[in-house]
Amino acid sequence: MLRFGILSTAKIGRELVVPAIQDAENCVVTAIASRDLAKARALADRFSVPHAFGSYEEMLASDVIDAVYIPLPTSQHVEWSIKAADAGKHVLCEKPIALNAGEIASLIEARERNKVLISEAFMVTYSPVWRKVRSLLAEGAIGRLRHVQGAFTYFNRDPGNMRNVPALGGGGLPDIGVYPTITTRFVTGKEPVRVQASTDRDPDFGTDIYSSVRADFGDFELSFYISTQLAQRQIMVFHGDKGFIEVKSPFNADRYGAEEIELTNQSHTESQHFRFQDARQYRCQVEAFTNAALGENEEVVSLENSASNQKLIDAIYRASEKDGWEAV
Repeated sequence: MLRFGILSTAKIGRELVVPAIQDAENCVVTAIASRDLAKARALADRFSVPHAFGSYEEMLASDVIDAVYIPLPTSQHVEWSIKAADAGKHVLCEKPIALNAGEIASLIEARERNKVLISEAFMVTYSPVWRKVRSLLAEGAIGRLRHVQGAFTYFNRDPGNMRNVPALGGGGLPDIGVYPTITTRFVTGKEPVRVQASTDRDPDFGTDIYSSVRADFGDFELSFYISTQLAQRQIMVFHGDKGFIEVKSPFNADRYGAEEIELTNQSHTESQHFRFQDARQYRCQVEAFTNAALGENEEVVSLENSASNQKLIDAIYRASEKDGWEAV
């Protein structure tokens, strides 16, 4: 059993990842850390976790954990991932793992220096939904892929939310723009070569709140829009010459609808529905991470993969400041 320590009591940890670890077959949460010991103890008691720490450093120095899950604000991801690795702990860090692609080099150095696993927590890449999409594309179910279309939106104007605070790494592209990009890259195995984009920023917060993106992958295009100030919507569609695949509620099925894929033929006369009643993508993620950390041959999100995805996000920001194409 891999023993996890949770670095902070952030919402995504307490509501999604801690329950997933406790539900998993090969790992367990043995410690919670917070800068407020009372908060750490309260969350530990909620999940029957034996150890609570009043500082991150104290937990990293302990021998009661083998790995850490980091759901801190984005601006702190690189710092604490390196500190955890230097303490000899494996690291599962929330996305985005860095604010720009250049920062990931220091994480790779920390990984190699300490011989530990550091992985960005893209739960979608472990979901049976997205693995089925990858399989369908590989089988030629829609023929030649020509276009991918996506959207991910929600509405949040809370000035205290870290997603609306630039100093904490806030903004729509770091928060949700990474999902259409990582899933497209994951299921196709292809990388973009250039991108066009437009981005709007909130006049009060200064964070990016809307982006419309067109990415050229050579054989096909990806077009998507994301927003932190539009009505909730998620969709991803993969369109080929023999049919198309529509992924319903592709990223957060628990909040946006059913976990389902619809495969439609060329003439729109036949459809196949693939339903996933309980995909448990967070549990799949922690179990795969654990297997890899324990030395098994398991597919996880590598830091090199993270760097490639972040290069695309970086290019989208640059493209938003100019007309025409920007190289990735």
